[in-house]
Amino acid sequence: MDIVSLLPQFGGLIWTIVAFVVALSVIVAIHEYGHYIVGRWSGIHADVFSIGFGPVLWSRHDKRGTRWQIAALPFGGYVKFAGDSNAASGKDEDAMEEAARDPVAYRRTMHGAPLWARTATVAAGPVFNFIMSILVFAAVAMTAGQDREPLTVGELTPLPSQTRGLEPGDVIVEVAGLEIPRKDDPAYGEFLDAIPVEPVLPFVVERDGTQVELTDPYILPPVIAGLSAKSAAMAAELEIGDVITAIDGTPVFAFSQLKNAVEGSDGATLDLTVWRDGQEIAVSLSPKRIDEPLDEGGFQTQWRIGVASGYSFTPARETLGPGAALLRGVDRTGEIITGSLSGLWHMIAGNIGTCNLSGPVGIAQVSGQMASQGFLSFVVFIAVLSTAVGLLNLFPIPALDGGHLVFYAYEAVMGRPPSDAALRVLMTIGLTLVLSLMVFALYNDFRCP
Repeated sequence: MDIVSLLPQFGGLIWTIVAFVVALSVIVAIHEYGHYIVGRWSGIHADVFSIGFGPVLWSRHDKRGTRWQIAALPFGGYVKFAGDSNAASGKDEDAMEEAARDPVAYRRTMHGAPLWARTATVAAGPVFNFIMSILVFAAVAMTAGQDREPLTVGELTPLPSQTRGLEPGDVIVEVAGLEIPRKDDPAYGEFLDAIPVEPVLPFVVERDGTQVELTDPYILPPVIAGLSAKSAAMAAELEIGDVITAIDGTPVFAFSQLKNAVEGSDGATLDLTVWRDGQEIAVSLSPKRIDEPLDEGGFQTQWRIGVASGYSFTPARETLGPGAALLRGVDRTGEIITGSLSGLWHMIAGNIGTCNLSGPVGIAQVSGQMASQGFLSFVVFIAVLSTAVGLLNLFPIPALDGGHLVFYAYEAVMGRPPSDAALRVLMTIGLTLVLSLMVFALYNDFRCP
């Protein structure tokens, strides 16, 4: 694969790296701060708090004796607690032997602290990642709000050569004789499927307290309301707001027509006619095979170009209260966790392809593409990645937080920790597994389309 094809289109390699480093640094800082602050609350002293590895670019000591630093390789970070020999929290035998002479100093080490303190300190990193995600999703929900109920026209979406009957402020009562249920009503999907696919539809709206009958273009036109990262549409430089007017020369007016054409393409190149800012442009792209989660569990494989649909208008929005927004944040974080675990299980079972696993190059590409869609999209991406990082660290693999928690669970049950020799072997195995996974994910970045 040509390396240039992996670069997003919004500014080249430099901006891709900047977006990736910013996203990763924020996530790592939150994760490591969770370890640090809970460790401090638990009486464990931190010698070093580092963002990045390798040569130190900047550092300072605080009044507690912790050295805060930024290192040259911004691909992670660590907190080195008293008694640790390295960033993976291995035991420094000499330091622990010296600390054992002073009960106070021994208590301030990671390995001399009570089991509850060590457990809380290690678990805090992933927990802080989840908390960050919940708060970001909640803040986005409060900022963006939610569609007003009943469905109300905010702004009309520009469409090519179409006479509009709807006006901003209209409350939609009926579409083609069908009453509109609430979006959270299970019947909403059935309502969308029942709308006749016609270029122009009859509407009943409430306008200034009076019901008005009118006509307007199909309510779900082939307008791009969202773009997926690393998608065929993104690679073809399609933009939000573009209107697909023809596929392989055949005119289309409904998003379902575009969806059917893509799903039935079997990956063959599609020639699209795109209306943008009053002009028509020609775009060719090839759909990609995507493994999509099903509501009832499992996955299905479909051909996709990576675009989301929208109404023929922007719905009016209303604010969301803090409580409802926080619940939205919890739900979204939970969905990412369950979806990630389901995807991993189905990859292991061979039900979906391993190309669903991305490495640093793929994540960097997504970082750049999300940043190119605006600050809000980039912040949401950071929250998604934060959840993934928190979940990954909870896997019961030695060298990860989850591995340490397994060791602590063993200690709680057996009344003693695993032997130092066993820990060294297990940590070596864990590091080998983690590095192997990283290499495989990096291989995927270049192997997978």
